[in-house]
Amino acid sequence: MRVVRGLSGVVVGGTVVLAATVLGAGILGARRGFPGPGAGVIAWHIAAAVLAVGVQVYADRRRTWGATLVGAVIVLATVSALLWTQWWD
Repeated sequence: MRVVRGLSGVVVGGTVVLAATVLGAGILGARRGFPGPGAGVIAWHIAAAVLAVGVQVYADRRRTWGATLVGAVIVLATVSALLWTQWWD
């Protein structure tokens, strides 16, 4: 189960970095007067990152098969939904 927790942890880390990048692009765009991601896009990225981190922390602390598998599925579903709705529309 260590591999599953590790894989979902890497996905969560990437989601946090992506959310920070989108937030930075929004701030930079607002300061320099060029279009960037809107408030809705930034909010979705931050919400997905917070949810993914919360689920990952829960799964890491429980250390049971069920918590690890359900946590990994929720993390992957959340990140997949984020990428599908915000990047491939």
